[in-house]
Amino acid sequence: MKSISEELNLNNQKILLRLDLNVPLIDDKITDTTRIDKILPTLKFLISQNTKIIIISHVGRPKGQVVNELSLRPICNDLEMKLSQNIKLISKDIKEITSKDLFNNDHEKIVVLENIRFYPEEEKNNPQFAKHLASLADIYVNDAFSCSHRAHASIDEITNFLPCYSGLQLDLEVGALKKITSEIKKPITCIIGGSKVSTKINIIKNLIPKFDNIIIVGGMANNIIKYMGNQIGKSLKEENCDPIIKEIISLSETENCKIIYPQDAVVGKNLNGSPQTKELSEISSDEMILDIGPKTIGIIKNIIDKSNTILWNGPAGYFENPSFANGSIEIAKKIIENNKSNKIYSVAGGGDTVSLLNSLNAVNDFNFVSTAGGAFLEYLEGKELPGIKALN
Repeated sequence: MKSISEELNLNNQKILLRLDLNVPLIDDKITDTTRIDKILPTLKFLISQNTKIIIISHVGRPKGQVVNELSLRPICNDLEMKLSQNIKLISKDIKEITSKDLFNNDHEKIVVLENIRFYPEEEKNNPQFAKHLASLADIYVNDAFSCSHRAHASIDEITNFLPCYSGLQLDLEVGALKKITSEIKKPITCIIGGSKVSTKINIIKNLIPKFDNIIIVGGMANNIIKYMGNQIGKSLKEENCDPIIKEIISLSETENCKIIYPQDAVVGKNLNGSPQTKELSEISSDEMILDIGPKTIGIIKNIIDKSNTILWNGPAGYFENPSFANGSIEIAKKIIENNKSNKIYSVAGGGDTVSLLNSLNAVNDFNFVSTAGGAFLEYLEGKELPGIKALN
């Protein structure tokens, strides 16, 4: 995989730049600009190299049809402001556009093609559609790691028709993930949460041979607590999970990886109930486990102190209610403390984890925070991502 940052001769080249600008929109207003902010370094680099930039992206799931509410116009306006550049949105049918339609004069540096998922050929990975897109440019750059688990025309097939490179943000994402999957500095610990063990089983199985500790928290820990003979009251749990847990424990013993689960809990009668700290043996039938307790927090902090690398995917409890956010907050604070003293390399990812760190204004206190969602999780499962494979 070759980075565009290594290419020295880009002057006046037309760059087809695949980005993920799929930001949340309410009444044409962007409510979270994180994904836009992360790709600004690539855009600024390409501007500094005197290139012509053709941006391809999507918003939402229009399913191959034009949906006016999913236009990229609000994103164009935000980019114009942040880059101090005039940016032209081209709404003309992409299949009818030629390279001559893009830039009217030398002063135009950036154009944006309307939502690429308005076209059914995109998600079908259509070769003719990809070839047409390629005809608009000299070079292709993928800076959309979060879309790279999709075999779509602007991610995968397009690389057959143009010289292709990775963008700066994609380089950072892959580099960070390599440090927790292949270029590991041990001891290495994963803190993993979520509501269901079954959705994370492939991640856990892939990480066990590489990791020293896997700490299971959140709703998915309830199944392990129950499997170990404890009561979980009316806590969230997944049915028929014992074979999965047995498999995890057996594999961890074979690979000498410690599986850690909560030893105490903060419970409530419901999601808005009064918090009470309890030993696992004290949990009654009408209570729900909604956070980890102080004993478990202490165990996790001790493991973090002994680790050189940390991966965090999933909060420790129902953090949306401040009464049950303490476990997640304490984990975050401990990782940040060790990060600031250069004791660890830290990576966090997953929607709820990112939301938590945003609420603490702590995103920049980790070495890397991924907003890639599905691509992040599939990489951790050990799957080969089509968009990354296509660049190699």
